[in-house]
Amino acid sequence: MMMLAIRRFGRVLISVAFRPKLSPISAGWARLYSLNTQAPKSKVWTSADEAVKGVRSGDTLLCGGFGLAGVPDTLLGALVNREDISRLTAVSNNAGAGDSGLGAFICGKLLNSKQIDKIIASYPGGNKTFEALYLEGRISLELCPQGTLVERLRAHGAGIPAFYTPTGASTAVEDGAIPVRYNEGGFANGVMIPGVKKESREFNGRKYIMETAIPGDVAFIRAWKVDEVGNCVFRYTQNNFGTAMAKNAKLTIVEADQIVPIGSLSPNAIHVPGIYVDRIVLATEPKRIEKVTLAKGDSKEAAGANVAASDHRYRIARRAAKEIRDGYYVNLGIGMPTLVPEHLQPGVRVWLQSENGILGMGPYPTEEQLDPDIINAGKETVTLLPGASIFDSSESFAMIRGGHINVAILGAMQVSQAGDIANFMIPGKLVKGIGGAMDLVSNPDKTKVIAVMEHCAKDGSPKILKQCNLPLTGARAVSQIITELAVFTVDRKNGELELTELQEGATLEEVKAKTGCEFRLSAGFARVLH
Repeated sequence: MMMLAIRRFGRVLISVAFRPKLSPISAGWARLYSLNTQAPKSKVWTSADEAVKGVRSGDTLLCGGFGLAGVPDTLLGALVNREDISRLTAVSNNAGAGDSGLGAFICGKLLNSKQIDKIIASYPGGNKTFEALYLEGRISLELCPQGTLVERLRAHGAGIPAFYTPTGASTAVEDGAIPVRYNEGGFANGVMIPGVKKESREFNGRKYIMETAIPGDVAFIRAWKVDEVGNCVFRYTQNNFGTAMAKNAKLTIVEADQIVPIGSLSPNAIHVPGIYVDRIVLATEPKRIEKVTLAKGDSKEAAGANVAASDHRYRIARRAAKEIRDGYYVNLGIGMPTLVPEHLQPGVRVWLQSENGILGMGPYPTEEQLDPDIINAGKETVTLLPGASIFDSSESFAMIRGGHINVAILGAMQVSQAGDIANFMIPGKLVKGIGGAMDLVSNPDKTKVIAVMEHCAKDGSPKILKQCNLPLTGARAVSQIITELAVFTVDRKNGELELTELQEGATLEEVKAKTGCEFRLSAGFARVLH
């Protein structure tokens, strides 16, 4: 009897007993190889100023962050000092705010020095300075639905040149009706660069439009912990667009809250493998919060809440809350929809999904719980419930487009009798941005879309119309409309509206006078009248 031991890296891996008369073990079993066990070359750079020297004029710059969470302010600050740089195209979810993100850098120094010429974004309207520049024809804007934006970024990193999506079908996005740039002087002087019309196609009876991937030259990312070879871990909602952008660009530069030694991160915890990262710098700019929102605590706030409870917005929110069932997965738009959780029925427990990467969003924090890396889609500070999960924006919109959300509640500027909804811009006057709304209404057969809004605009004109005259967010998407006066059910297939309820104090005559289209009374409503 003889023993054969096969060794690798000094350890015995296989011990085999055999008799000399038997055939020897094949060479494949005994194949030996070795690896260089020396530490790999570090990707850490000594300064952001040195790291950003890879940026060139005309580059497409991908800038991570949602609101101010995960914004690479250290790298952006270094880029401002590059006076030789010009004609950049910046890709970001937002256009920044205050003196953070693309806000200060684009609308201040970068624009004044003509470093930034175009932005591809989902929701730039939080920056009023940028909005004004676009409307004046001084900068180009490619407005893109948020889920489509992150998927276009993810696609290029995965080697996919284009894809079909239901988001934006039968809207201004498909028609290319949103101008990229106005002539100097603005809307009144016409369009310099028109939007791009999208190819459409039907699959299984549904309409989809083709979107092309966005290739990035350079990506600026902020992460929580990064080891010396580039493995990245994000903290809470700091991830958002970070993963997709890091995997996309020719040159990815990460600023890290903490740079840690190789081997100190669990392989199970890695969000972005080091293969995608080229340079690492230490983040030196502090984390910031766009909207500090705290839980109601002192008596003064409570008194204010009692006064606000009489506001018709609370009446709308209370009624919308009745549509939520125990165990539902729910997405709430910004503004009025965020009031809905305060009015849930006793015993109703829901999972709130936030498009920037939260499932299991909790209430506003106390001052002690305040965390710049935990924000909602409205950029407000929030908390996480036990059982919550965190993910990047690509995963978030896969949940949304795939119809895994039970109910989406959105605000609206206009809704038609067929369920068309408009809520993102007034041509030549207001560019809030599309945000995630087009994605949220893209699968209305699986996700019930509820529009909550005031019955009339500030000038008294109806907001419920036969046809919307503002650019559409979605076509035949809304199933229910709730205002301070009434509740309507929408027959999306036949394009008809049915009045099911009157809110307290409202009359049928008032609702007829303030509604810009015909509607019928539900059978249940007729019984109430008689």
